Amino acid sequence: MSSSIDFRAAERRAARLVPPGPRASRAELDALVHVLRAAAGSAPAHVAAITGLHEAGAEAARRPVFVIDRARWAEANVAMFAHLTGDLLPEVTVPGAARLGGEELGIMLSVLSTKVLGQFDPFTPARHRPGQGVADPAGRLLLVAPNVLHVERELDLDAMDFRLWVCLHEQTHAVQFAAAPWLADHLASRLRALVGGMSDPEDGRQRIGRAVRAVLDTLGSRGGAGERQGAGPLVEAFLTPAEREHMASAVAVMSLLEGHADVVMDAVGPQVLPSIRRIRASFEKRRDGTGMVDILLRRLTGMDAKVAQYRDGAAFVRGVVAKVGHDGLNAVWTAPPLLPTPAEIADPDAWVRRVHG
Repeated sequence: MSSSIDFRAAERRAARLVPPGPRASRAELDALVHVLRAAAGSAPAHVAAITGLHEAGAEAARRPVFVIDRARWAEANVAMFAHLTGDLLPEVTVPGAARLGGEELGIMLSVLSTKVLGQFDPFTPARHRPGQGVADPAGRLLLVAPNVLHVERELDLDAMDFRLWVCLHEQTHAVQFAAAPWLADHLASRLRALVGGMSDPEDGRQRIGRAVRAVLDTLGSRGGAGERQGAGPLVEAFLTPAEREHMASAVAVMSLLEGHADVVMDAVGPQVLPSIRRIRASFEKRRDGTGMVDILLRRLTGMDAKVAQYRDGAAFVRGVVAKVGHDGLNAVWTAPPLLPTPAEIADPDAWVRRVHG
């Protein structure tokens, strides 16, 4: 028997399907890489100045930075997924099933590889070199150069400002995980609990039936502004009640992380990023989707919920900061019980009362 996903097949399929990035001269590409590396290097100090997390900012600045193409991003995420879930996935006996699982993962990553600007991966373990101790601390920053170039061209943004803006968001994540060394294991345990629960035997026809109903419900719904999904109706249709609880817990943490990063990157201000207001306005329109098919796919698969994470999490962070400042918010990085619950993400005052009295 073997794992239900052939990760090598996932790498091969993603590599074949990932579309090339925008055309650029060698000089343009070299400059892009140089600016992204420089922006990644300066961003943690800006984050620390806003949040007060100075030790964590210095620690985050030590994390390795990789400026990569789309194929390398997909490859890195196959490795991360295998590291997180490989031993939890059910074993299969049906010939070709593991390869099919790998092909599906590769296809998904090839699509996402065109959309991700950057990613802080907190799950990559520290690298050790024989006789030299730890060479690199745990975690790494991935910046997807072709996508950064594509978006700044598409939206006609100031390149220097936009590249720093992207790095501010991702390096805020690096600061978060440096401030809370336990956070990577905590989040990984939530994700592993979700995957572990989904690997338990259950009547597949019931899951498929729920998925069909979710599609029909989505087609018949306009999705009002107040509607929120934990992961997207098509994803949640496959989940049991216990699995939805694991999902809600993970989404609450991710909402905090994404919202906090959004607030910090905007707080840097025009003295550092002169065109920051234009970048934010242009980027918010891009996040909202443009056509019926795009919006439908986002809602079914959970990409719409990803946008809600940014907005709900940012509202939580702003609400807490308005009450107790960044110093008061920083309590979330001290211990797992002080993380906001799913209900508190929508009610920052409740978190303030629970934590600060």
